[in-house]
Formats: sequence, structure tokens, C-alpha cells
Amino acid sequence: MEIDITDSDFAEKVIVKSKEMPVLVDFWASWCGPCQMLAPILKKIADEYGDKIVVAKLNIEENKEKAQEYNVMSIPNVKLFKDGEVADEFTGVVPEEDIKKLIDANL
Repeated sequence: MEIDITDSDFAEKVIVKSKEMPVLVDFWASWCGPCQMLAPILKKIADEYGDKIVVAKLNIEENKEKAQEYNVMSIPNVKLFKDGEVADEFTGVVPEEDIKKLIDANL
């Protein structure tokens, strides 16, 4: 499942939901070329994993609060939340297989 999130619904859609299943949060911006390259990979992963994970996209241009709170210095920055905490993360464009390994280790 892939969803768009904002600073205001982050707690509900990421922190609370991550207590049920892993939530992969993509901190991105429209002007970011690597973000555009990563987006279809994350979409494919969201489709493949179905209801086992949530892939959440947070546009940092419109939602600066959570990006600051989670020390996002470079994008794309993807953080995997589990049990309300950041369990793993990566920055930049990463191969699909590596992202799947990260998810599988946290399922």
C-alpha cells in the first residue's frame, strides 16, 4: 500500500501504524532528480508487498517539521518505522533488491 502523508497526520499514519506493520517513509521533493528515480521502485515494492507494509511519501517542500525532527539532511531519505521507532534507513537511490532485504529483515 502506498500513501501520501503530511506533518499533521504523520503520528497516526506512521507511528501508530508501525506498531501493526512496517512503514517505509520516503522523504522527497519534486525538484529532486534521484527522488524521481526512486519513486517507481518504491511504488513497485508497495504493490508487491501489498498489505504487509505501508510505503508513505512525505513531500519535504510542504512538510518541513517531520523532516527536521528526523534529521533529514539529504534526499531521497527513506526510513523504515517499526514499533513506533526508526528501525532502518537509507539515503539516495538504492537497488530494489537492497530495499527488499531491508523490508524482509523487519517483517
